[in-house]
Amino acid sequence: MPTRNDTDFISMLERDTVAAAIDQLVDSNNGATLGQQRAVAAVAVEANNVAVELRMSYPDDAGHERLKTVITEQCRALGAEAVSVDVTTRILGRKVQKDLPPLPGIGNIIPIASGKGGVGKSTVAANLAMALKQLGARVGLLDADIYGPSQPRMMGVSSKPESEDGQTLLPNMAHGIPTMSVGYMVEEDTPMIWRGPMVTQALTQLLQQTAWGTLDYLIVDLPPGTGDIQLTMAQKIPVAGSVIVTTPQDISLLDARKALKMFEKVEIPVLGLVENMSTHICSNCGHEQPIFGHGGGQRMAAEYNVNLLGSVPLDIAIREQADLGTPVVEADPQGAIADSYRHIARRMAAALALRPRNLKLNIPDISLQS
Repeated sequence: MPTRNDTDFISMLERDTVAAAIDQLVDSNNGATLGQQRAVAAVAVEANNVAVELRMSYPDDAGHERLKTVITEQCRALGAEAVSVDVTTRILGRKVQKDLPPLPGIGNIIPIASGKGGVGKSTVAANLAMALKQLGARVGLLDADIYGPSQPRMMGVSSKPESEDGQTLLPNMAHGIPTMSVGYMVEEDTPMIWRGPMVTQALTQLLQQTAWGTLDYLIVDLPPGTGDIQLTMAQKIPVAGSVIVTTPQDISLLDARKALKMFEKVEIPVLGLVENMSTHICSNCGHEQPIFGHGGGQRMAAEYNVNLLGSVPLDIAIREQADLGTPVVEADPQGAIADSYRHIARRMAAALALRPRNLKLNIPDISLQS
């Protein structure tokens, strides 16, 4: 029987100590430790040299670089002289409601919802899609607001989609991401005078008959309310998680609560809330004023035990860029507003990464080296 000498024992003990210390590091994006996320793929210790392999399950290229620095500092505090940290990102599909079959090539479908109109939900959806792309994910955007499609204007695309085989539609590319909307099929001032069954059929066709390619996330801009389209999403479309947009105003929060309760009843997890128009920033002097109230999103998040993913101010640049067809995240990627959207997108994806895997999903593995 082989024996273990003292040198072997010391190396093993050091390896376990290092691994335990790394496992206990808390991910600020979702509050879970690296151990809870099973992110530590390997730890090797040789003499005073440490090599760590991490496998993160949500996109955050810059954040993962910062994580490498934290791990390096932690290892050196334990006595390591040389530290090598390798981080890869592997975005997996997550469990959906009622074990619905996954759509080919689409890892996670995330609807962006609100209980009422006028809270900036479509603007948030467009900018979250762009933010996820900037974080390193493959993302698409579906405009599910059949009666009032706004993504063609916000994304700066108006051409009718083409079809190569007469069966599927090619999505319109906008700022590097595939998009689809009923607004591409009709003139901008044409009303969609359709009954519920026609609306739900249109949504299903737009989703299932679009050649999306391989996506980590498909962001779906839902119409306001809790009607036919929301019911179709819950019953027929595999949804990994949802996000609710509200303003701090009490009247908006009333309807946001209804949206949250709807998702609870249909067993779709709410990944968190986005408080839009949280404060008004004066374009002349920079003064901030909570004209729609203060702290409403935080109170609702605490009341229903969901995440407050972040807040976005009421800023004229957001409206101007939406009207011009370039979301502010793309138009000013280094600006403070873009940072706010990326913060929300990062926390949303990190919250989703804590959900169980969808074992029915079979899409090619990818690794993003950082």
